[in-house]
Amino acid sequence: MAQPSGAVAAGHPITAAAAEEILREGGNAFDAVIAAAAAACVAEPVLASLAGGGFLLAHREGAAPVVHDFFAQTPRRRRPENETEFYPVHADFGYATQEFHIGLGSVATPGVIAGLFDIHRHHGSLSMARLLEPAIRGARQGVRIEQLQSYIFDVVAPIYRASEGAIEAYGSLYPGRIHRQPALAATLEALSREGPDLFYRGELGRRLGQLSTEQGGHLCAADLESYEVIHREPLSIDYRGARIFTNPPPTAGGILIGFGLGLLEASGMDPAFPASPGQLRLMAEVLEATVAARVAVLAEAASSGELSSELLATYRERVAGAPPMSRGTTHISIIDKVGSAAALTLSNGEGCGHLIPDTGIMLNNMLGEEDINPDGFNAWPQNRRMTSMMAPTLVERDGCRIAMGSGGSNRIRSAILQVIVNLLDYRDDPATAVARPRLHAEAGHLSIEGGFPTEVIEALVEAHPAAELWPERNLFFGGVHLAMREAGGFAAAGDPRRGGIGLTL
Repeated sequence: MAQPSGAVAAGHPITAAAAEEILREGGNAFDAVIAAAAAACVAEPVLASLAGGGFLLAHREGAAPVVHDFFAQTPRRRRPENETEFYPVHADFGYATQEFHIGLGSVATPGVIAGLFDIHRHHGSLSMARLLEPAIRGARQGVRIEQLQSYIFDVVAPIYRASEGAIEAYGSLYPGRIHRQPALAATLEALSREGPDLFYRGELGRRLGQLSTEQGGHLCAADLESYEVIHREPLSIDYRGARIFTNPPPTAGGILIGFGLGLLEASGMDPAFPASPGQLRLMAEVLEATVAARVAVLAEAASSGELSSELLATYRERVAGAPPMSRGTTHISIIDKVGSAAALTLSNGEGCGHLIPDTGIMLNNMLGEEDINPDGFNAWPQNRRMTSMMAPTLVERDGCRIAMGSGGSNRIRSAILQVIVNLLDYRDDPATAVARPRLHAEAGHLSIEGGFPTEVIEALVEAHPAAELWPERNLFFGGVHLAMREAGGFAAAGDPRRGGIGLTL
């Protein structure tokens, strides 16, 4: 049997199959990630959309890594609040709720279409028409709704029932139903022929601008016409002998992961006991310190682009002084046969409740996401690239290359950090590293995912009496999809929390 010649990890079988199809045809990792991202907009519609935003961390074998930033941009003008459609809804995860704000007043300038064509221009080898074929086929033939996808729709049901267009496009998505999206298929076909100008300067943009103007949004034609993909040097972090590349400022996720790893570097963590009460209490303290330091970390990163030893020392003292026992997003990871790696994270927020008429494209609600609007709603700076928790990440050590990333709104940073620790400190294989139960610290309390040993949970609750216990693993704790290449071959792991799938080929 031939040795595997590539690895793919993604959040849905159709997303992963699109990448596999392109790799088997001879496409590279970047061809495959374009095909997979477009397919995700069909198969994972709550998590990804052509009107969302995202990031690609690309490392072509033999070249320096680069981040393609195609995240959302704030509009060039802000309409008065009494003229905008902007209101709260609540997502019910079953064990916790989270408030989101939707309506056309929550829509920021989308970047996904520009991003996919930019990736193709710089790294692609097959035609864009070929790369969009799997997504077009899936939209036209339909996608069978799985139990997890039905659950996700139920969680954000108020958004997907917010307008007649949303109800018509999504209806009742119960398990087993075949969900066909003919309007989205036609849009993808038109984009494959006409390119990104169809959206940013053509008919699709005109429809979006008219909808926004007439029904309470901020966007106008100038927002679309001026949108640009930004190429950035990734943030580089050394940890336990590995070099880690991740999303740099102005995004928040990567720098906070780096901050957490910096705290752990000198913590005395013992890799021999990965699930001990002491180790997990230490991780909880680090996650809480990361939350507490967020404002200071981002301020320093904005001014210098890196973390100072003084800031790390300040918060390391808090961790060392602890008792000794002390949103909608998806990700795609691909490594091809020559070792080039693509880690791409996409988000539509959760969607604003409106589709661009006759396109099948749900608009984002990035201006309604609390975690990426630190100055408060309706206070965003105009015409500015928004911050994000998304953090596509590469880990490289001793000839091993790992591409990873996660969905999960403000849980992204804690999910990726813990998987990195599992891989580098505990030397887990990819599937074990992804499957281990997780912690998350936010808003003054600790969330504990089901699956920890009883003695670990007791120790965590003793240290955090208000801790929130989840009875089982849940998509609340993110979805890390991971692809790896090492001397022994390829491996991949999709996160079961989000229906993830890992393939080697």
